[in-house]
Amino acid sequence: MMAPGRRAWLARCAGALAGLAALPPAQAGTQAEEPLADAVRTALSAAIARAAPPRLPFASTEQRLAFLQWQGTMSERLKRHKTEAHTRLEFLETLWYESTRAGLEPALVLGLIQVESGFRKYAISSAGARGYMQVMPFWARLIGDGDASRLFHLQTNLRFGCVILRHYLDTERGNLFMALGRYNGSRGKAAYPDAVMANRNRWLP
Repeated sequence: MMAPGRRAWLARCAGALAGLAALPPAQAGTQAEEPLADAVRTALSAAIARAAPPRLPFASTEQRLAFLQWQGTMSERLKRHKTEAHTRLEFLETLWYESTRAGLEPALVLGLIQVESGFRKYAISSAGARGYMQVMPFWARLIGDGDASRLFHLQTNLRFGCVILRHYLDTERGNLFMALGRYNGSRGKAAYPDAVMANRNRWLP
């Protein structure tokens, strides 16, 4: 006979799974696996591998204060997606570091995440894309260590997503419309870039 405590635990697990099933699907498209030149693969692998510094780098006190102001403003806007203050601040600090490291605007990355996953860390699309930035598992094989499960880790997911978007932006010679379409697997179509840019505007300071 099953112990009451175990029955209660199983009931909680079933409820949690039911809640996950009720979540809306992630909006990632079918991102295409494209052949990479050896030099590109090496550069992307190196970009993925570098660890973040223990503290965010600021050239001046003014830059640090500007970041803290941005973080506070964005944290308020993010409350509807993430209720815990510590989680919001960690997410925003990581996002700011990874986006600026890749030469991307934080508001753009926030807009992309809102469209791709609705800020759900464990989102999985019908195509198998994972996490906040809906990174396809093949990227872990192409430029990572092959462990696609790590794409659910906050910094790993944002690192991959930002590096990949930067790669597409470089491939498209700075054409953001085409780069966003390539990221989503809908290159040349307006719906996805338009959605990202509309949401990006909501995250401007």
